[in-house]
Amino acid sequence: MATTLRLHFEDTMGEKVTLSLANVRGDLTAQEVQTAMDALVATPVFGYGPAAVLGADLVDRTVTELIAG
Repeated sequence: MATTLRLHFEDTMGEKVTLSLANVRGDLTAQEVQTAMDALVATPVFGYGPAAVLGADLVDRTVTELIAG
């Protein structure tokens, strides 16, 4: 099963932005994620940077290969 962490932000223009991180630990805590998101808001690593935290979620996905190709 693949676990993806989706981080939801609002940018400086008021637009919603989602950052998806693949293959994260499935046991991440809300506090760990909140701390990381707050750090991203405080440090504009993408040039313009997210302005506000909107939320986050973990997505678990199972892929079953039916025909190898």
